[in-house]
Amino acid sequence: MSQEFERVYTIPLGKVLLSANTHRAVRAINMIKEFARRHMKTYEIKIDEEVSHQIWARGVRSPPRKIRVKMTKTDEGHILVSSYEEEVESTAIPTEEDKPKVTKKVEPEKVEVEEDGEVEEYVPTKTSEDEIEEEVKKESKPKAAPKKESKPKAAPKKESKPKAAPKKSE
Repeated sequence: MSQEFERVYTIPLGKVLLSANTHRAVRAINMIKEFARRHMKTYEIKIDEEVSHQIWARGVRSPPRKIRVKMTKTDEGHILVSSYEEEVESTAIPTEEDKPKVTKKVEPEKVEVEEDGEVEEYVPTKTSEDEIEEEVKKESKPKAAPKKESKPKAAPKKESKPKAAPKKSE
């Protein structure tokens, strides 16, 4: 048994919720130890501090429902339970070739204005890009529905004549 070997497990901790509120994190630690004993076939279990912090991060009353760990069997024969970090591929980083490039830049038009016989060049302040941005902003604003004015309807009143008292006959 001179070789170290490691395995990655997802340990379900859902049954922790069956214990009392004030003992749930403690039971979760014990469940991790039992899981390691059952799957790695040894009684000497050491839980890494990081795993313990993950269990106790939300307090004693609400440990996680499951935890992903890496179990390593060492030369001494004990099991080290540590947190599992997944290896992330570096191909997802965008390069300069993947980024979209601006191919055409719109320049404002120059307008010639004649004042007192002199010709001056005038550059309008709004470009076509600015106008497009304003239109997009106008379209993106949610329009509020018109409010309906509702007056409470009164029930129609019945006009009734007052009843006369019955006549007594003598």
